[in-house]
Amino acid sequence: MKKTPVRGTNDFLPEEVRLRDYLQNKILETYINSGYERIMTPAIEDAENLDKSDGGDNLNLVFNIMKRGDKLSKAMENGGKLYDMGLRYDLTLPLSRYYANNRDKLIMPAKCIQIGSVYRAERPQKGRLREFTQCDIDVIGSSSYTTEVELIYTTAKALLSLDIGAFTVRINDRRILRSMLKNIGFAEDTLDSVCVSFDKLDKIGADGVTAELGDKGFPPEAIEKFAEITANPITLDTAAQIADADAVENVKKIIAASEDLARGKYKIEFDISLVRGQGYYTGTVFEIVSDKFSGSVAGGGRYDNLIGKFTGENVSAVGFSIGFERIFAILRDEGYKIPDAKRHIALLYAPEEITGAIRRAEELRKEYDVTLYEKPKKLSKFLDRLKDYYGFTFTDGDIKELQ
Repeated sequence: MKKTPVRGTNDFLPEEVRLRDYLQNKILETYINSGYERIMTPAIEDAENLDKSDGGDNLNLVFNIMKRGDKLSKAMENGGKLYDMGLRYDLTLPLSRYYANNRDKLIMPAKCIQIGSVYRAERPQKGRLREFTQCDIDVIGSSSYTTEVELIYTTAKALLSLDIGAFTVRINDRRILRSMLKNIGFAEDTLDSVCVSFDKLDKIGADGVTAELGDKGFPPEAIEKFAEITANPITLDTAAQIADADAVENVKKIIAASEDLARGKYKIEFDISLVRGQGYYTGTVFEIVSDKFSGSVAGGGRYDNLIGKFTGENVSAVGFSIGFERIFAILRDEGYKIPDAKRHIALLYAPEEITGAIRRAEELRKEYDVTLYEKPKKLSKFLDRLKDYYGFTFTDGDIKELQ
């Protein structure tokens, strides 16, 4: 039997779990205080939902769950699909299904919180896990740009409460990029694929994106114009001349309001190269980049068509997700200490003293976190272990108290 976890997953020691619980509680506290309500969805989704979710490259990373019993036997005999369920790769698709199933019970616009594990069949490496936690807030039922402003502000507020240092909110609108790409010669039905490649700009560079577009067989003339346009930074003013003017105006309003709310505590910037990998995004997209970590620590956008796959009706929706594992990694590696944490003490007792020890522990728990240990024969060695494990510093008085 293997004692190590599956690659791309982690075991967490108690001190790490304490930090994870603290961070998640701070995020949740900010979300709830801002008027969002927590919901829960299963980790398992129907395979058809996952397959038709427009999840971009993530659809290649779904952990599928094989059929069972007679269903599996029949599928193998007939050459049919061997799986009928899969693990969720994000929290947006489950939320969309949840809304379709429960919309008559929700107040509109629905403001939802989800905090939970998601699963992707990634090639494990730093910053990329197969099981990881996301912290999402979403608003369903509003097409107003003010929804994006509120989501950006609330997410930034949550990150500020965690002391992760300086960060920048990057904002774009897929309609700007799509209209620009269409105007330079890419066909309408190929734009999703072009955008998925463009989203890799910060990872593989302009030359890498151009090469990938060529490998996909797009028109050389369009690729050449694409390279020319992206050779220099594209501002909102220049974008207005080559792209959807309404979308540009929408982003300008979001940025102006967000800068006013930021008060210099974090930066807001327009970034034409921001796409986000999921294919279901239809308009505004945004992400947050920390100065302490290469890559984004939060991301999201508007997905006005995804819910309609379940309901048959167009329902506006937009969300923002904090990549919890990256936040945790930043603070853990810095040796972050939980502020105002109760002191943790150990109370040792002889077996015949158990009832008195529990009563004493209850008294102490008004001010401390208390763990009971039956007094071992090798006390000195055990105390050394406690020092290493909890970071205790003992004095003679402490030892008498513990005994």
